[in-house]
Amino acid sequence: MIETMRWFGPEDPVPLSHIRQAGATGIVTAMHDIPLDRAWTTPEVRARREIVEAAGMVWTVVESIPVAEEIKATGLKAEEAVDTWLASLNAVAAAGIKTICYNFSIGVDWVRTDTEFTLPNGAQALRFDATAFAAFDLFILKRPGAESDYSAQRIAAAERTHAAMSDGARERLTQAIVAGLPGSMIGAVGLDAFREKLASYEGLTNQGIRKNLIDFQSVIVPEAERLGVELSIHPNDPPKNLFGLPLAVSTPEDFKTIFEAHPSPANGLTWCLGSLSVGDAENAMQIGRTHANRIRFAHLRVVQKDESDPDCFEEAEHLGGAVSLIEAVDILLQEEDRRAVSGAPKPIPMRPDHGHRIADDLTRAVNPGYSFYGRLKGLAELRGAAAALRYARAVA
Repeated sequence: MIETMRWFGPEDPVPLSHIRQAGATGIVTAMHDIPLDRAWTTPEVRARREIVEAAGMVWTVVESIPVAEEIKATGLKAEEAVDTWLASLNAVAAAGIKTICYNFSIGVDWVRTDTEFTLPNGAQALRFDATAFAAFDLFILKRPGAESDYSAQRIAAAERTHAAMSDGARERLTQAIVAGLPGSMIGAVGLDAFREKLASYEGLTNQGIRKNLIDFQSVIVPEAERLGVELSIHPNDPPKNLFGLPLAVSTPEDFKTIFEAHPSPANGLTWCLGSLSVGDAENAMQIGRTHANRIRFAHLRVVQKDESDPDCFEEAEHLGGAVSLIEAVDILLQEEDRRAVSGAPKPIPMRPDHGHRIADDLTRAVNPGYSFYGRLKGLAELRGAAAALRYARAVA
C-alpha cells in the first residue's frame, strides 16, 4: 500500500514537512483555492505538484475535483458544469496524476454536530448526535416538512435539547454542520439561503440522484479511460437521508448498479470504512470484498456507535470501533497480491482519516478531522497492522 496523508494546500496548518516526517510518501490534495465554477489548468496543477515533490513526496491522489450541485441535481442537463469538470480532469491527467477521488453527495459533503467532542482521555473527535441534528433541523433551521423525517420520541428529545441550549451552543452546532457544506454551498451559509437551497432539491429521490450519477459517469468514465486515469467514487458520509436529501452511493445495491452500468476499469471506488460503517458494518466490509478489484483508494477510519442510540456515533480509534481495520488492511493486501499475480501490480493508496485531536494539536488551529498527531498515530497503527499481516504470511 502507498501511505498517504491529506493536505489542504499551502494554507494547511499541517505543513508538508510534518507529513513527510510521519513516513507518508504520498499526498492527497486538490486545488482548494480555485473557484468552484472555474476549471483547473495544467500549469496550476503542475505548480502544486512541484510543491509536493519539492517536499520529497508525490501527489498520489486528487481529492477531489468538486462536482457542482447542478450536476448532482440535474445530471447532464448541467452541461456547462460538466464541461468544467472534464477540463479539470484533463488538467490533472496532463500533470501526470492518475487517481481522482470524487463524491456525489448532494447538499452536504459530510455532517457532524460537534467537531470538538471531548473523549474520556481528553482527546477530541468528530461526533454526530442524532438528537442534536434534529434540534438544528427542526428548531434552528426550521426546514419545512422536517417533522415527517423524525419519530415522535426524537422530536420530543430534540425540543428538550434545543430548549436547554445557550445562544453560543446553538451557534457552535450551526457552525459544526456548516463545516460539511461543499464549496458550492458556501454562499448559502445563511440559514434562509440554506433553507432555500435545500428546497430546490425537493422531489429528487435516491433513484433519481443515482440516475444522475450514472448519466454523469457516462461522460466522465470514457474520458478517464481515454486519458489513462482512474476515477474513485467516495460513498455518502454519513449514509443517511439528512435534511431530506437523497443518497447516490451508500449501499451494496448502489455500488453494484453503478459498476454494472459502467464496467470500465476506470470506474473505481474509494473504500471509506468510516462512511460506510455508519450504516451496516457488514455491508461496509462486503463492499470492499466484492469490489476489491475496483478499489483505487482507501480511507481507513472507523466510527463507534452509541450503545443506547445507534444513530449517534463518533470517530473511533483507528483500531477500534464498528469494523476491523486490520481485516480491511488484509483485504487490501490480498487484492494487491492478486494484482501482482495477474501481471498488473498496482499498490493501493491509503490514508488514515479523521484522526483524533490530541497533544499539541489541542492548542492550535486545525481543519476538523485533520489534526496532525491523531493522523500520525493512526498511520503508525495501520503501518504496524500491515507489517504484522505481511510477517504472518511470510512465516505461514
